[in-house]
Amino acid sequence: MSVMSLYMPQALRRYARDRRGVSAVEFALLAPLMIGLYLGCAEISDGVAADRKVSLISATLANLTSQVSTITTSDMTNILDASGAIISPYTASKLKMSISCLNIDSTGKATVKWSVTRNGAIKSGVMSIPSALAVPNTQLVYAEASYAYTPTVGYTITGTLTLSDQMYMAPRITAPTYGSTTCT
Repeated sequence: MSVMSLYMPQALRRYARDRRGVSAVEFALLAPLMIGLYLGCAEISDGVAADRKVSLISATLANLTSQVSTITTSDMTNILDASGAIISPYTASKLKMSISCLNIDSTGKATVKWSVTRNGAIKSGVMSIPSALAVPNTQLVYAEASYAYTPTVGYTITGTLTLSDQMYMAPRITAPTYGSTTCT
C-alpha cells in the first residue's frame, strides 16, 4: 500500500470538517435568488400601485361628472386635470381617459349622447352595457381610464402592460349636459 492511499481517508475527513468557505459558497448560491425575489416583489408592488391608481381615476371621472347637471368646457378640463393628477408619481402622458354620457331608451339600448377624451378615443353610437345596468329610460355616466405601464426591471420580460378600468355611474341630480349637448 502506498503512502498516498494511507493518508487519503484522513485528508477526506479533514476536508469534510473544514467550514471556512461554506458561507461564501452559500452566499454565492443564494444571492441571485434573493436579489431576484426582492426585485420581483418591488416590481409587483409598483404594478399593483399603478393599477390601483387607474381604478381610482376611472371612479373619480365618473363621480365628478355625475355630480353636476351642466358641464362647461372649463369644468370638463378641470375634471380631467383633477383625475389625471391621481396618476402621480407616474407619467401622465401615458394615461388615456374618456367620459361619456349614455342614454338608455325604452328598449334598454344604450346610445352615446356625448363623449370627451384626453389621449383616448371618443365613443359614439350604440354601446353594449351590462344587462343589469340597462334600465329603460335612464342615463349613465361611463368613464374609462387606461395606462401604459412599463416595469422598471422586468421590462425585458413583460414589455409594456396596459392597465385599464371602467366605471358606470348614475347621474345624481339629472343627466349632465356637456356644452349644448344633452344626454336625454
